[in-house]
Amino acid sequence: MRYFIKLAYNGTSYHGWQIQPNAASVQETLNKAFSVLLNAEISLMGAGRTDTGVHAREMYAHFDFETPFDIPKLIHKLNSYLPKDIVIYGIFAVADDAHCRFDATKRTYEYHINTFKDAFLQDQSWYFIQDLDIDLMNEAAKLLFNHTNFQSFSKVNTDVNTFDCTIFEAYWKEESNKLIFTISANRFLRNMVRSIVGTLVNIGLHKITLADFNAIIESKSRDKAGFSVPAHGLYLTKIEYPYIED
Repeated sequence: MRYFIKLAYNGTSYHGWQIQPNAASVQETLNKAFSVLLNAEISLMGAGRTDTGVHAREMYAHFDFETPFDIPKLIHKLNSYLPKDIVIYGIFAVADDAHCRFDATKRTYEYHINTFKDAFLQDQSWYFIQDLDIDLMNEAAKLLFNHTNFQSFSKVNTDVNTFDCTIFEAYWKEESNKLIFTISANRFLRNMVRSIVGTLVNIGLHKITLADFNAIIESKSRDKAGFSVPAHGLYLTKIEYPYIED
């Protein structure tokens, strides 16, 4: 049988989701925990990859296992066994051909900027003290809806068949001493959100114009786009599937 896992993690101590040689990863940590507690070799497939230091408030993975087990009991054991920065919210059976990566129809990320120094946000938000024109950044974010090819914001030399993505929402909001950028799409390219945010920050600093931003997207050149903001401010917040209700 195939099972989906709903989980979350603080990515500070990990070199991303995917297994890395000689480096701690979320996937490797989970594989070990499931293998020990189910007494079998378990290899999880993740819904996507997060880079070093990136967090996930909602992540899905799947695995196959034939022997029945007590799901609530396993969840309890896993949360006791796993490090404090990884939590399992649920495990549930799905169709044998269900796939946590390929079946996802929408993914949502948030990027957090704190404008006032906070000792408790050092690894959870990017501290940035320069004034930003949020209204102009929101105007620029709206321009993303006019495009589907986002090669300008993709990591170079990445192995993908297409740079096309459908963006469903993209906006900034202010909350006390924080700025939060939310973006949803059917798929994302590697480093895409962080480079979009860096380019929007340049808009907010009045270093580039709205016309420049549009031209950057149309150029399909990573060299034209802005810097990539630090990973620790980025959160994967939601993944949606046609057969999973909230």
